[in-house]
Amino acid sequence: MGIFLALTAALCWGVSDFVARFASRRIGAYRALLVMQVIGLLALTIYLESTGGFLRSVAPGWQPWRLAVFAAVLNTVGSLALYYAFQVGVMTIVAPISSSYPAITVTLALLSGERIRALSAAGLGITLLGLILAATSFEFVADGTASVSNGVLGAHLSRGAGWSLVSTVAFGIMFWFLGFHVLPVMGAAVSVWVVRLSTSCVLLLSAAPARQTLRLPQGGVWWLLVVMGLVDTTAYVANNAGLRIGPVSIVTVIASLYGAVTVLLSSIFLRERLRRSQWLGVALIFTGIVVVNL
Repeated sequence: MGIFLALTAALCWGVSDFVARFASRRIGAYRALLVMQVIGLLALTIYLESTGGFLRSVAPGWQPWRLAVFAAVLNTVGSLALYYAFQVGVMTIVAPISSSYPAITVTLALLSGERIRALSAAGLGITLLGLILAATSFEFVADGTASVSNGVLGAHLSRGAGWSLVSTVAFGIMFWFLGFHVLPVMGAAVSVWVVRLSTSCVLLLSAAPARQTLRLPQGGVWWLLVVMGLVDTTAYVANNAGLRIGPVSIVTVIASLYGAVTVLLSSIFLRERLRRSQWLGVALIFTGIVVVNL
């Protein structure tokens, strides 16, 4: 069940990030993230209020709320960096880099005492290798004295990759922190609600110092923002539910396949060309998930 929830999160995040590319370029990364967070917060508030979720899924005291707020700070940094990467970068490169955060989460989970089967570990290794290949663009570059035809094979990170790496570090720490510290004392949906609320407040308070406008968007971009808010929130709830019942290392890696979903959607609908090394990375990702499930 944990793997199914992780796959659900991967699919939803992949769709949300694909849509975020259009919204971020129309109204800017900051406003797109803020409006998406508020929409998700409102939808989740209605759900939790109607089902009584606020009353039965939080441990007593203020400690769970403090832990969740710290996770929200990490989420704000990671999400804002990711949306800036979508704004300036190429989707087929930005998405896989950001989805490589499991390398950090898995390392922290293992250091925290989590143990997994050898076969599952092999599958995670294959998946992470695939994420690295999908994230890096290999091509021939000129050596400075000759033409491109006499150049050498080089690798570089594309535009937006720096912001993607920031999001990778923030998400890697956040999902480990959620799995080991927040979710044991707080339900999956409520933890997402706290993250949404805290992230929205941070963005609202930081708008003036960051010289960001809070003017409401106009026109058809609202459809994109609503889809982002609902689908992204669904992804977080599914992911957190998976983290509660399954190994953090496995659920995190499976959920991170959203990068492959975004890459494939971009390849199909935006005609963003993938290099052969990137296609190999995508193939390794799917191979790895099969091995994890053996």
